[in-house]
Amino acid sequence: MASGWLIGVMVEVAGEPAPLRHFFAVGHEDRAKAEWTAIDRAMLIGRIATRPVEGLEPVHMVSELTAKTTKALALKAGEVRALGWRWPRRWITLEVRSAD
Repeated sequence: MASGWLIGVMVEVAGEPAPLRHFFAVGHEDRAKAEWTAIDRAMLIGRIATRPVEGLEPVHMVSELTAKTTKALALKAGEVRALGWRWPRRWITLEVRSAD
């Protein structure tokens, strides 16, 4: 069972020709709740895209986060952590290792 989710949200930023994907780690077991929580946080950055961008939905699940990963990266239940625009290698790498 998931302890959290890695969510990508497409955000329209002034000066950028297309929306950019911003990543969020969300400490909710429920995926839908995690997506809405990420949307709420992304709205502080800019306007959320209203249609798919290069094949990606405006809000999409990138990865499920296991209890091992959330513990290793100190993501608390209910916490939202903005991870920025870059691919969250650290979060994904831990997930791959957790599956081994």
